[in-house]
Amino acid sequence: MDVKIAPSWKSRLQQEFNQPYFIQLTSFIKEEYRTAAVYPPGREIFNAFDYCDFDNVKVVIIGQDPYHGAGQANGLCFSVRDGVRMPPSLVNIFKEIQSDLNRPMPTSGNLERWARQGVLLLNATLTVRASSPGSHQRKGWEEFTDAVIRTISTEK
Repeated sequence: MDVKIAPSWKSRLQQEFNQPYFIQLTSFIKEEYRTAAVYPPGREIFNAFDYCDFDNVKVVIIGQDPYHGAGQANGLCFSVRDGVRMPPSLVNIFKEIQSDLNRPMPTSGNLERWARQGVLLLNATLTVRASSPGSHQRKGWEEFTDAVIRTISTEK
């Protein structure tokens, strides 16, 4: 199966894309996008891998699933696009950084810069139905993200 993902990850995860669970997951996700509002937009599902090259991974942050509100999810866990109001979970992360490191509260919740510096911002479930947190759990994503973590643990 041809999955559009950064080459440094594709070479390491290719065998996962051909597993029966991933083929079933792909069918489920395609049907969900066809029949419902799903986040993030399809082209952004693998942004965590596209913004953070495998060879650059220094830290992994794992979230549960993408934000389920319109315009929030961008394929990086806890991140939102510039101009989007920060969800409470992200505000709490920034409050901890502010408290521990005496850093000012940022004006944007866009974490692309973190990802480009080696922070893999990975949700355990990479997609979610609008307004329905947890809706894509136990569909195969967790098996895939477990394989990602195993790959990092083995090769890093």
